[in-house]
Amino acid sequence: QPLVRAFNWPEISTRVTVDGVVTVVDGKAVVDGQFAANVAAVDAQRAQDDNLDHETPLSELFDDQIACADMIVVNKADLLTEAESAALVTDLRKDSRDGVQVVKATMGALPVDVLLGQGMGAEDDLGSRHEVHHHHHHDDDEDDDHHHDHEHEHGHDDFQNFVVNTGEITDPAAFTAKIADVIRTHNILRLKGFAAVAGKPMRLTIQAVGPRVDSYFDRPFAAGEDRGTTLVVIGQAGLDQAAITKALTV
Repeated sequence: QPLVRAFNWPEISTRVTVDGVVTVVDGKAVVDGQFAANVAAVDAQRAQDDNLDHETPLSELFDDQIACADMIVVNKADLLTEAESAALVTDLRKDSRDGVQVVKATMGALPVDVLLGQGMGAEDDLGSRHEVHHHHHHDDDEDDDHHHDHEHEHGHDDFQNFVVNTGEITDPAAFTAKIADVIRTHNILRLKGFAAVAGKPMRLTIQAVGPRVDSYFDRPFAAGEDRGTTLVVIGQAGLDQAAITKALTV
């Protein structure tokens, strides 16, 4: 929280914003009862850097970073069993704020569209990011000298995206409420696109991060431009494309 709070300083606040706070969790280490793969290396680094907190246990730093997060990335998910992964995700969701997304990754590989464009403005939302432990703390910095004993497929195979095309909508509020419901039901990470509203000359832009859906009219439709609705859906592999498409089709 102190780092996010710094973005409210006058010389900074007029120039930049915190798009979102992403907390990266070493899934294998946490399941094994630790908070870093190489605890000794982390402790050594903390001792050598006067800018880092030397006193607070890693467990407390972990709790505070989970409490502040807009998105939690469980890295090294490929090293966990399905049961371990499910239990860890459940615990993280229980300990984080409402609406925070938990995504799984291998070697930290995540699509840019998942990480960026969250639009949270975290520095304006400090009230909901209560520290579990009140102290000066910093971002964990892990040094993992261990290598996998076998090759893994890298890239973004663990994620899925597809396009839903449908017609004009009649009620923007009802449609965005439906989108929020579909996102919650199917654990969609991001959804973005444009919609045509019956009787309106302007195009409706729709952007959703987790269950939060924003919409606004951005420009008039051009003469002859298709007045349809196009939505890009992004999530972890295994999304039920048919069910999502059916639910969003008007």
